[in-house]
Amino acid sequence: MKTLAVIQTLARIGRVICKVLFVCCIVGFCLCLAGVFSLALGAETFKLGGVTVRGLIENNGGANQPTVCAKLIVGAILCAAEAFLSKRAGSYFQNELADGTPFTLRGAKELMNLGILTAAVSLGAVILCSIGLSIANNAYPGLDELSLDEYSSVGVGVAMIVLSLLCRCGAEMLEEKSEEQKTE
Repeated sequence: MKTLAVIQTLARIGRVICKVLFVCCIVGFCLCLAGVFSLALGAETFKLGGVTVRGLIENNGGANQPTVCAKLIVGAILCAAEAFLSKRAGSYFQNELADGTPFTLRGAKELMNLGILTAAVSLGAVILCSIGLSIANNAYPGLDELSLDEYSSVGVGVAMIVLSLLCRCGAEMLEEKSEEQKTE
């Protein structure tokens, strides 16, 4: 049962990481929206030695206002998607800790759903951002150069689905063993 203790410790760590990630994603989402609104309103509130932060970004960062705005909107969408997924993952870890083992049918089903959601939500967020960038590229050429390749977690979702099948297999084997012991 040494391995089960390790799994439970990892589940506790996962639950804490999910809480921290959720808070970070909410903060990131709010900061991205604040940045979009400040750019839209033309706020020049942040100055460093007489130079505005907007001027630094445009001159040294090589990004104009539409590009920065597009990056902030993409960031907000991706933060919202990750906040949703981290909340669901935290719920899974909480339930797994309450069960005391990952080898339950309910836990395997929840992990399967989490895997499907991870693949679908991350892919959906990337597709939504790609469509938005393509539309905005008509008005502001150059936005289609923003890369979204590394933001999809389809592979992680598929791995979760495979793990859920292993957990279901373990739960079924435990049930069979329990039934065999009852009949003896």
